[in-house]
Amino acid sequence: MPEAQFEPVFLRRQHFVAEITNLDEIFDFLEEWPQDKRGLAYDTLLKACRDTASGRFPLNAARENFRRFLKMSGVLAKAEGAAKFELMNDRTIGTA
Repeated sequence: MPEAQFEPVFLRRQHFVAEITNLDEIFDFLEEWPQDKRGLAYDTLLKACRDTASGRFPLNAARENFRRFLKMSGVLAKAEGAAKFELMNDRTIGTA
């Protein structure tokens, strides 16, 4: 069964803006979050996401908690500031 999608949340990475659209992507982000920056807010968000994965917490509430965590951490990006990138395919590589 495909992962349930939600309205994108944008966050600033080093040189680009990332788009998070489902619970698996939130888990990936949390796994990469630095150990020394983890605290009560991180633990609370992780628990909410685990509860969402097991059906005990609404997906939209987990998304909103994630958005608030990003804002508190200073990495939330506004949607209108997000650059859209398209993957290149054989037809866009060149005409040489």
